[in-house]
Amino acid sequence: MKNLAKKIIRGRRLKRGEDLNFFLEADLDELLEGSNMIREALCGNKVDLCSIINGRSGRCSENCKFCAQSSHHKTGIQEYEFLEPDIILEDCKKHQTKGIHRYSIVTSGRSLSDKDFEKALEAYQKMKSKCDIELCASHGLLTKKQLIRLKKAGVSMYHANIETSKRYFPNICTTHTYKDKIKEIQLAKEAGLKVCSGGIIGMGETWEDRIDMALSLAELEIESIPINALIPIKNTYFENLEPLTEDEILRTIAIFRYINPTAYIRMAAGRNYFKDGGRKVFLSGANATITGDMLTTIGNNTAQDKKMLAALGFDISR
Repeated sequence: MKNLAKKIIRGRRLKRGEDLNFFLEADLDELLEGSNMIREALCGNKVDLCSIINGRSGRCSENCKFCAQSSHHKTGIQEYEFLEPDIILEDCKKHQTKGIHRYSIVTSGRSLSDKDFEKALEAYQKMKSKCDIELCASHGLLTKKQLIRLKKAGVSMYHANIETSKRYFPNICTTHTYKDKIKEIQLAKEAGLKVCSGGIIGMGETWEDRIDMALSLAELEIESIPINALIPIKNTYFENLEPLTEDEILRTIAIFRYINPTAYIRMAAGRNYFKDGGRKVFLSGANATITGDMLTTIGNNTAQDKKMLAALGFDISR
């Protein structure tokens, strides 16, 4: 695997149509060593930290089987309308003081109403003028005109997960399509925004589906790829799925690094499966993470993350 890692460092890129099943049979330690080599050579030691705020919670019309915020599930999650811009601004300021690099408003729902979209713009404009932090946004399926307005308001990156492979997508959601996701990514790029897109592993998909997702993200030239390990939530369709093992998560991260050698591989939900806060994740090819509270699950404490990453030799400066 180290020989392949060296070839990738020199410019080799893995493409769709190649037999990549060797990833599933490779010795895990060797695979992880190679993926970390690629990360060090092509990305350096800079780590990217982001935090999110749940800008509008619950009552989502979409039927994504993994999600606690879907109105199709009765999870008892707290529900509220779009937060006031000043509340979001104050939260952003707090995260800036913690040394976070990126801050994102994430909202439930297929898209935003006109009223909520104007609130979002106000929040981004205030953060842009009063905070020194990169702004990201995650508001579902917006129009190109809306995406352009987000960019003008100060947003630099738009988040739109493809979630899984094209083959497996209908097994997790039927109220919107994989094609809808791809179109949104293309619209964001046309609007001049960078794109953050990844997915969730552990939803019953195959290893081939995971490899396919990694290849799709490479073809889309995605700059930031969040990988979530499913945390089964009671009263969702996936509540009884068996959680992934550490080794499965690490192998997935490594595969994504081999296929997307220059991207930010961003560990999101699932680090709680690791006893040490996910230290191994950052020795397996990951160089970015969501830190602090997640949307509907609890993430790692930011101070703990920064201490761990600094000890591993990562540059955590803003």
